[in-house]
Amino acid sequence: MKNRLLSLDVFRGMTVFFMIIVNSTGNWSKTYAPLLHAKWHGFTPTDFVFPAFLIAVGAAMAIVLPKWKATLKPVEAYRKILLRTIIIFVLGFLMYWFPFCSWQTDGSLQLRPIADTRIMGVLQRIALAYGLSAFLLYSFSLSSVIKMTMAILVGYWFILIGFGDLTLEGNVGRLIDLAIFGEAHLYKGEGIAFDPEGLLSTLPCIGNVVAGYMTVFYLRSDDSYARKFKILLVGAALIGLAGLWHYGFPINKKLWTSSYVLLTSGIGISMLMALHYLLDLSKESKYWASIFTPMGKNPLIIYIVSQLGLSLLYWWPSTEHGNSYNAVYQQGFKWAGEYLGSFLFAFSWTMVCWSIALLMDKKKWYVRV
Repeated sequence: MKNRLLSLDVFRGMTVFFMIIVNSTGNWSKTYAPLLHAKWHGFTPTDFVFPAFLIAVGAAMAIVLPKWKATLKPVEAYRKILLRTIIIFVLGFLMYWFPFCSWQTDGSLQLRPIADTRIMGVLQRIALAYGLSAFLLYSFSLSSVIKMTMAILVGYWFILIGFGDLTLEGNVGRLIDLAIFGEAHLYKGEGIAFDPEGLLSTLPCIGNVVAGYMTVFYLRSDDSYARKFKILLVGAALIGLAGLWHYGFPINKKLWTSSYVLLTSGIGISMLMALHYLLDLSKESKYWASIFTPMGKNPLIIYIVSQLGLSLLYWWPSTEHGNSYNAVYQQGFKWAGEYLGSFLFAFSWTMVCWSIALLMDKKKWYVRV
């Protein structure tokens, strides 16, 4: 197999494309149900987006880490892992703090206090999940890491049910985040201080990263159709196990429950295998893949650009509509109807970000952290 998998670029591109759509709806109260997260227990297509990003991280690691094991001393590899973890975490923190100042009633600008800035978040979770997983996968055999991951998922189950409950208010992950970060540094979109990307619930994310790593690692070590079929069976088995575990540990994205990890990992493995067949093995036309590859080659920077652009729209005031985000939606898209207009706003912003990714691809500008 080639070092660069077209299927992986497309998988990442599809993930970022959908991620931007679900993050930029014009009106959250008038959004199609599949483009919203489940309110608590349950699963929607949107709930697959974030773990898909982690699966893609793991899949890419399966190409890089074996090279590091062969060419780098452990201290050099650990330094790279730590540095990348820190950079991505800091980028995530700065992204939530951006644009660093807020408008006052007299029209002046004042620096936003760091004391009120959210500490954890999407990029921060990606950073920690990457760092922990990379350390384990570099230091131990894959079979050992798979066993450790299983222990983490079972242990997480016991921790949640043993030290709290599975409610928004009473889950132990929230209590830990409150104790470590304080209420001012937590996400409040659920109505109370609760971070769906908190510290404790980052641990089971290792399962999604390991699932992506395992898929590509075993494909590269044995490219036979028998191996492909076995990997596909693993994906199906994980989906089945998730359905059974749901009755004792419900599928829940905001708690990142272990059953949720199994479900999303199973779906991700199955999607990777389907794309591998269509794009890496099949002789049929692959022209459609060019829709997603630009974003797939620069996934991190395009996600950051999309979020910074939305932050600027929210931040820039509008006399009539409060902020520019609402102004653009109301004046440019609401004519299509509230639900369709909300979707068209999100799709249009996604295409703006896609155009930036396409330009970067044509210029061969690839940002690596």
